[in-house]
Amino acid sequence: MGRELNVLALFKGAERFIFVYDDESRDALIDDLRQKAADPAVALNWFDAAVLTARVRNPAGDPSIAGVED
Repeated sequence: MGRELNVLALFKGAERFIFVYDDESRDALIDDLRQKAADPAVALNWFDAAVLTARVRNPAGDPSIAGVED
């Protein structure tokens, strides 16, 4: 059986952020989200990074577990 891939996407105005990752690259993705949020040249802000990080940590989508309320 091949490895499972996850897709995380954020559509923000004209910007499109699409991330494809597996379980082994989860921590690297979270680091990348933080770096993008810290970069003023990237439209991803800290709130976006926090929401996306919560989704990466909790792919089942239960916001009460991830600490993010919809």
